Amino acid sequence: MKKLFLLLQLIIFCSSSLLSQIERYPLPNEGSIAGGFGLNWIDGELHYTLHFRPEISFANFGVGLDLNLDFDSKGNLRKENFNEFSDYLSVIRYLRYGLKNDPLFVKLGALDYYTLGHGSIMYRYNNSPSFDTRKTGLVLDIDFGNFGFESIYSRFGEAGVVGIRGYTRPLQFSSAGSLPIIGNLEVGVTYAGDFHENAGVMQTYNPQTVQFEKKDEGGVNIIGFDLGLPLISTGMLGIDLYFDYAKIIDYGSGTAAGIIFTFNGIGLIDAQAKFERRFNNDKYIPSYFNSFYEIERFREDSTTGIVTSKISRLSSMIKADNGFYGELGISVLGLLDIIGNYQRLDKDPKSGILQLTTSVMPEGTPIVARAGYDKINIQDEKDLFKLDDRSYLFFEFGYKPIEYLLVSMVYSWTFTPIRDKDDKVIDFTPQKRIEPRISFIYPFSFGN
Repeated sequence: MKKLFLLLQLIIFCSSSLLSQIERYPLPNEGSIAGGFGLNWIDGELHYTLHFRPEISFANFGVGLDLNLDFDSKGNLRKENFNEFSDYLSVIRYLRYGLKNDPLFVKLGALDYYTLGHGSIMYRYNNSPSFDTRKTGLVLDIDFGNFGFESIYSRFGEAGVVGIRGYTRPLQFSSAGSLPIIGNLEVGVTYAGDFHENAGVMQTYNPQTVQFEKKDEGGVNIIGFDLGLPLISTGMLGIDLYFDYAKIIDYGSGTAAGIIFTFNGIGLIDAQAKFERRFNNDKYIPSYFNSFYEIERFREDSTTGIVTSKISRLSSMIKADNGFYGELGISVLGLLDIIGNYQRLDKDPKSGILQLTTSVMPEGTPIVARAGYDKINIQDEKDLFKLDDRSYLFFEFGYKPIEYLLVSMVYSWTFTPIRDKDDKVIDFTPQKRIEPRISFIYPFSFGN
C-alpha cells in the first residue's frame, strides 16, 4: 500500500510536469486542417519532415488522416516511411462512428490503448507502438441495452491479435431488472488470441545438440469470465464492483477483484479511480495483451540469435504471485486531462508497469503541451523514468505566436524495427526523435 500511495502521488506530480498526450476528436460538424514542416533528428541523423493531419466530424462520423514524410540530407525519402502495405493504410489515422462507451462505436485505423471489459485479458493494448511499424486495425462495440459485445481486430494484411467480449444484463429480461443494485448485474465472457506467426515462439535448450533451439507452441488463446455490479449510478457519482477470471489455454489462470469510483463534477472536475487486487496462479500473466505487447511478443537478436518472447516469460513463471493495480484519472474543465496507472506483483521485483498520459491545452491561451509515458519491468522507484528498451515517451510543448500557427518541440523515445533478410520484423531497438516544427492549424465548423 505504501508503494501504491507513492505512485499515486507521483502520477499527480508528473501530470503537471510531464504533460501527456490524450487524443481528442473534433465536435460534431467541426474539423481542423493541420500541417507543417520541421527538422527531425532520428537517432542523431538529420531529416527534413513534412506532416499533414486533417480531421473532420459529421454528426457521429469522424475521419482523421496522418501523413508524415521524412527526407534525408540528400532529399531521399526515409525507407521506413513507406516500405510495407500497412504504411499506406496508416495514412488513414482513423475512420470512426461514435465514441467509446456509446451504444455503437466503430473505429478503423490506429488502435490506441484499447481495453476489453475490465482489462484482465486485454488492457490498453496498442497496435502501433512504433512510428515505423504502424498498423491498421478495427474496433466494433455494440450495446443493445440488455446485452452487447466489444471486439477488436489488430491488423489488416497479416495475422495478429483478435478479441471479443460478449456481455448481458440477465435480470433486465425479467421484472427483477427493476430491483435496486442487483438488477444491473452484468455478466461477460471473453475470448482473445494472437495468431501471429511468432506468437508462440520461444527458445529452449536441447541437451542432445548442446544448442538453443526455437520452439513454436502455436497461437496464444485466452478465455475469461467476468461479473460487474454497479452499486451506485447517479449523474454525479458511480461505484462499481467487479470480479474477473481468466485462463491462458495450456498455461495458468488468475482472478481479479476490483472497485471503480467515478465522479462527474458537471464539467468542472471529473475523476475516476480504480483499484484491483489480483490473485495469479503459476504460468499466468494478467492483462497479457497490454500496450507493449507488440514489442514483447517476439524479439530475436540479429547478432547472437538469442530469442526473447512473451510466451517464454509466461512459461518461466513457475510460482504463483499475486499483485495489485491502481489507476487515477482526472479532467479539469475539459482543459487538463490526467490518467495514470501502476501495477506490480508482490514477489517479483521487476514486475512494475507504469503508464502516464496528460494533455494541457487551455482555451484562450497560446500554450499547448501534451505527452505520454509507458514503462514496463520496473525494478524500483529509481527505475521509473530511465529511458531504455522498456520505455516509451512522447512529449510536445508548443506556443502559438498567432492564432493559427504553432511553434513546438517534439521529443519521442520510441522503437524502430530490425528486419531479417526477408524484410520481416524480428526485433525492435529504441529510437530517439527530436523535432522542432512549425504547424499551421485551422479549425472550422459547418452546418447549423
